[in-house]
Amino acid sequence: MIGFRQFISEGKYPIWVRFTVGSLVLRVRNLSVQIQNEKDPVKQNKLISKQNKLMSYINGLGVGIGSSDTVLLKKLKSMK
Repeated sequence: MIGFRQFISEGKYPIWVRFTVGSLVLRVRNLSVQIQNEKDPVKQNKLISKQNKLMSYINGLGVGIGSSDTVLLKKLKSMK
């Protein structure tokens, strides 16, 4: 796995995409720990739904950047 500095400094994606994805990944990892530590299944399901929402943003950014769809990119950028 590469480090955060290497992730930010390399690649062809705009810097705002890299920072956004980096922050979303940190939030997903934090939610993963919370899910593992939570005993109540109802609370676990709520945390899993939050995690899925964040992962959908990451996937949307990947699709928007890969397809060069400017409308999608503007919508995703405004969601953050």
